[in-house]
Amino acid sequence: MGSASSMLTQYDIEEVQEHCDKLFSQQEIVSLYERFCQLDRNAKGFISADEFLSVPEFAMNPLSQRLLKMVDGLNFKDFVAFLSAFSAKASLKQKIELIFKVYDSDCNGKVAFNDILEVLKDLTGSFMTDKQREQVLSHVLLEAGYTRESSFCLEDFVKVLGNSSIKMDVEIPVD
Repeated sequence: MGSASSMLTQYDIEEVQEHCDKLFSQQEIVSLYERFCQLDRNAKGFISADEFLSVPEFAMNPLSQRLLKMVDGLNFKDFVAFLSAFSAKASLKQKIELIFKVYDSDCNGKVAFNDILEVLKDLTGSFMTDKQREQVLSHVLLEAGYTRESSFCLEDFVKVLGNSSIKMDVEIPVD
């Protein structure tokens, strides 16, 4: 599995399956490997930010710059582990953990008002002014019993989103 041009062995497939908590079938892992090799244009064994941006759906995502920080330089095993949050078999907690990482851009284990504001800015672009975003976010936090000074840890995200039905499933085409 060292170089992207090499073939996956049964052992490699099983190792990757273990690494992603068996959220993907062996066939899906082989399909993901084929896609990984297509993206890894230089056959270096990892995917660069530029290679990720070659996927139109990824490049068009308003959160692509935040996601790039999480995926730049991933080898195949870590690529599959990252995608496992998008598996239909992933638990709600696994999906929430990924969402938390998107908001926690400085990786300090907390999401503060400004972190949420930055994501909101990425999502709304020029459709809202900074002042409008601040007003909306302050209002939403106040209704939920929080203030601008509040910060959220992963457990808070789990409490808030734990009863929702987050849809982040991606189908892996299997030939």
